[in-house]
Amino acid sequence: MNGLDVFYREAGDPGGPGVVLLHGTPTSSFMFRDLIPRLAEDYHVVAPDYIGFGLSGAPRTDEFDYTFDGLTDVVDALLTDLSLHDYALYVQDYGAPVGWRLALRHPEHVTAVITQNGNAYDEGFVPAFWEPLWRYAGHRTPENAVPLLDALSLDMIRWQYTHGVPDPAVVSPDTWMHDYYQVSRPGNPEIQLALFADYPSNVALYPAVHDYFRSSRVPLLAVWGRNDEIFGPDGARAFMRDLPDAEIHLLDGGHFLLESHLDEATPIIRDFLARTFTAPRQPERTPS
Repeated sequence: MNGLDVFYREAGDPGGPGVVLLHGTPTSSFMFRDLIPRLAEDYHVVAPDYIGFGLSGAPRTDEFDYTFDGLTDVVDALLTDLSLHDYALYVQDYGAPVGWRLALRHPEHVTAVITQNGNAYDEGFVPAFWEPLWRYAGHRTPENAVPLLDALSLDMIRWQYTHGVPDPAVVSPDTWMHDYYQVSRPGNPEIQLALFADYPSNVALYPAVHDYFRSSRVPLLAVWGRNDEIFGPDGARAFMRDLPDAEIHLLDGGHFLLESHLDEATPIIRDFLARTFTAPRQPERTPS
């Protein structure tokens, strides 16, 4: 696609209601490997890998615009190529800023939003985790890059999967080993640094996202690991400020909730989707 190799997982009836799964970092569509078959019974599920992630191409930073706009451009083109015009968005971590951009570009396409530790409010940021990123984004020096490169180590990726999980033994080591291999490929740390540096662009987008929530009244489910030390539970609760009917479920897990609480989260997700796809679409309101 546009000269880029874009990998995506697809399952279910292409004529059925669409569900687009947008992964976080440092992972890929691999994070949805167990959720996809549970949704594919009733939905057309598409889960792409962003450029630089998973099995998609990873051109050098001087060959591709590694910004969240750039990632979204490729996902947008893929969905267009697949003729996927009406879909629910499932967003996690990096999936949120990609998903918010898709919704702002094509609000008529988005039937519902499921956010699983995917942030849209300042309240969601846990300061201890985010301070090194804000520092690097403001001053891209080799010294400021050190803690962010450390975050790509095997131990820190393992931490992302196991922190906040009551029994870390339930999380498969395949997860962090898979991600560590991907981010350790030649040139990939530079890709991750470029995206870290661009992260403030997502925060700058939040006012427009909030306007979209208020004007569209899009049905939204937040199913969130309440022990997440990256995006805290206040980030989940904040959605009700602009979407009073938002459904908030705080489960006893961490950042990658599906690895420890798939059986608990799946019926919540399926029930929400079933009600959303059978309900009439709400008319968009003109912002006052």
